[in-house]
Amino acid sequence: MANIVRIIGIDPGLRKCGWGIIESNGNRLQFVAAGTLTPPVQGELAYRLAFLFEGLTALIKKYQPDEAAVEETYVNKGARSALQLGQARGVVLMTPAALGLPVGEYAANLVKKSVVGTGHADKNQIQLMIKTLLPAADFNSADAADALAIAICHAHHRRDLRLQAVRA
Repeated sequence: MANIVRIIGIDPGLRKCGWGIIESNGNRLQFVAAGTLTPPVQGELAYRLAFLFEGLTALIKKYQPDEAAVEETYVNKGARSALQLGQARGVVLMTPAALGLPVGEYAANLVKKSVVGTGHADKNQIQLMIKTLLPAADFNSADAADALAIAICHAHHRRDLRLQAVRA
């Protein structure tokens, strides 16, 4: 049982922030929980960011993950949207780190490749593979499924990250 690592995967977003928690024991993965944080759309940016911080803090305290994983976001929208998403991503990266968790970051293509086998998988393929890899998985949105995929990616690549940290 000492090899079990609980991982929270987070798919950053200012409108919908997906989260998913799994346990990894070697090659075995187990679903724990998943959901979506939805800050009020009409609120001022500072309060929407505070909502994300408070929501993630509550989740981390409730589920007690050992590590966190966050997707690197790719934005091809306007500069304002990119800036706001970057601020949300900052909160998503900072919150687990401030609570003492190591945080891994993964490109979307690596997440897709780790779960589906190809870096250009669509949302439906990701959701199907999440159900295959985690049969008990219960998620309420594509954002929650993406967060579970991020957690799975971290489970597969976390040793690589630790080896890099030791060499640095």
